[in-house]
Amino acid sequence: MPTSPRLTRRGLLAAGGATALGAVLAACGSSGGEKAAGDGGPAGGGPWTFTDDRPQTVTAKSTPSRVVAFTGAAAALADFGLDKQLVGVFGETKGADGKADPQAGSLDVDKVEIIGNAWGEFSIEKYAALRPELLVTHMYDPGAYWYVPDESKDKILQLAPQALVSTGRVAITQPIEHYAKLAESLGADLKAQQVLDAKARFEKASEELRQAVKAAGGVKVMACSGSADLFYVSNPKISCDLIYFAELGVEFIQPEKTDGGDYYEGLSWENAGKYPADLLLLDQRSTALQPKDLAAKPAWGQLPAVKAGQITPWDAVPRFSYAGFAPLIERLTAAIQKSRKLS
Repeated sequence: MPTSPRLTRRGLLAAGGATALGAVLAACGSSGGEKAAGDGGPAGGGPWTFTDDRPQTVTAKSTPSRVVAFTGAAAALADFGLDKQLVGVFGETKGADGKADPQAGSLDVDKVEIIGNAWGEFSIEKYAALRPELLVTHMYDPGAYWYVPDESKDKILQLAPQALVSTGRVAITQPIEHYAKLAESLGADLKAQQVLDAKARFEKASEELRQAVKAAGGVKVMACSGSADLFYVSNPKISCDLIYFAELGVEFIQPEKTDGGDYYEGLSWENAGKYPADLLLLDQRSTALQPKDLAAKPAWGQLPAVKAGQITPWDAVPRFSYAGFAPLIERLTAAIQKSRKLS
């Protein structure tokens, strides 16, 4: 469920810092490449182009070598072999203990500048100082820049071209393929053994999930998330991962009435049992309540799947790469194999 955390977006700049920021923007505003029509091309000498999912064709005089990206996007690019080109990230990257956030994947978080570590955080000064040549992020809804604050978006977008990859309303194979294509255009080698092995693991895991679903005999899965006030039932026709799981045969609970951009139906806890399910795919993000917290909710304990202990974690904002997503397929397969129909 890629809905934004229920936090008030904070203003990034004190009023007294506006003049200084203006000077930074004036100095760096011309660093981005121009935009023109064209097709994406491989890295190398001469002009660079890439057509993203807005769709817009992004161009530069040469292949961008200084990329700043949403942490999950950077992790996907890293999985496809991008390395030194990734200079900055925004979004949950490090926890309070200094360890990498799970969505960072194999990205070396100590070698990139963190210009924001939570929803609403994006330091324009740090971003400008990185001399960005390309900004990359997800696009869950048309034209929406994931984790780029609306209040300061116009200033941010002045500093460098952007590439957006659609991550909503399509099966996950599409954003994976598009991140692969973007990484290749920036210099990654998609024929590297690490990339080939990851794709083979993804394909094997997909087939194993397909077979597990057939053997499970109609186990119904509900993708969900818990908050203090509401229990969210996710719409399997919107989220990339759920669309793909459904293509492999997983039977999902379909909420009758959705809100939040069609991503979910929010139920009061008194109505949390509206949709009986055999297996819960539970949002494990830090912004969502986990089983130990949910235990205080009487309605949670009454859910059939909770009583049966049929709960498995859900990465509601997955990593869009073969290496990032294969383990999530394997985890769901294992959960379905251990689950039984409850009614």
